[in-house]
Amino acid sequence: MRAAEATFPSQNVAPRTRNFYLVPYLLWMLLFVAAPIILIVYDSLFDVDGNFTFANYGHFFTPVYMKMTFSSFWYAFLITAFSLLVSYPAAYLLTRTKHKQLWLLLIILPSWINLLLKTYAFIGLFGTYGAANAILETIGIGRQQILFTDFSFIFVSVYIFIPFMILPIFNALEELNPSLIDAARDLGASPWTTFRRVIFPLTINGVKSGCQAVFIPALSLFMITRLIAGNRVITLGTAIEQHFLVTQDWGMGATIAVFLIIAMAIIMILTGNRARGRR
Repeated sequence: MRAAEATFPSQNVAPRTRNFYLVPYLLWMLLFVAAPIILIVYDSLFDVDGNFTFANYGHFFTPVYMKMTFSSFWYAFLITAFSLLVSYPAAYLLTRTKHKQLWLLLIILPSWINLLLKTYAFIGLFGTYGAANAILETIGIGRQQILFTDFSFIFVSVYIFIPFMILPIFNALEELNPSLIDAARDLGASPWTTFRRVIFPLTINGVKSGCQAVFIPALSLFMITRLIAGNRVITLGTAIEQHFLVTQDWGMGATIAVFLIIAMAIIMILTGNRARGRR
C-alpha cells in the first residue's frame, strides 16, 4: 500500500512539469506568431489616410491583384516542380553513396550563406560580362540576356530551395525498408514499376514535406524577384514590398499579407490532413 501511495505524487507532478515546460513555447508562439498576425489584420482595416475601412479587401479582388495572385501561385508551382525533379533523384543517389552524410553536408552548406550574398553572386554570374555569358560566347552562341528573365528567376529560386526539398526526401528514403525493393524485384517488377508502385508511394510524406518547405516560402518571394527578375516578374511578395516601402499604403500591403497567410494555412492543412489519412 505504501509503495502504491508513493507513486501517486510522482504521477501528479509529471503533468505539472510538462505544463511548465510548455510556457516558453506558448510565449514564443504568442509573441512571434499570433501577435504579428493580429497586427497585420489590424493594419489591413485602415486606408492610406488612417481611416477605418473594409475597402482594401474589396480592392484585392480587382483584376490587377488577381493577376498577381495567379502569377505568385504559378511561379511557386514551377519552382516547387523543378526543385522536386532535381531533388528526388539527387536524394535517391545520396542514399546509395558511401559517404552520404558528407555529400548531404555539401548540399546543405550553401543554405548557411546569407541569401542576399547568394543573390548578388548570381547577378555577377548571369550579367552581361559574367561567367555564363563568357561560356556562351566561347562556344559560339554569343552573349545573351540571362539576367532579368523568367529563366534566371526560376533557376536561382530552385538553387536556393533545393536543400529544403532534398532533406525530407532523403530522410524518407533512408527510412525505406530495402527488403521491400528486393521483394518487388524478385516478383519480376521492372525498375520503373518498383519506383512507381513501391518507392515513391512509401516516400510520399517526404515529398509532401519538401513541397511544403518550398511552395509556401516561394509564394512570398520579393528580394530575389526584385534583384534577379527585375520588373518582369510581379508577385504578391513584391506588391507587399511596394505598398510598405514605396507607396506607404500599409493597409493594402497588410491586406495582401492576410490573404497570403490564409493561402499558406490552407495548403498546410490540406497536406497535413492527407498525411494523417494515409497513416
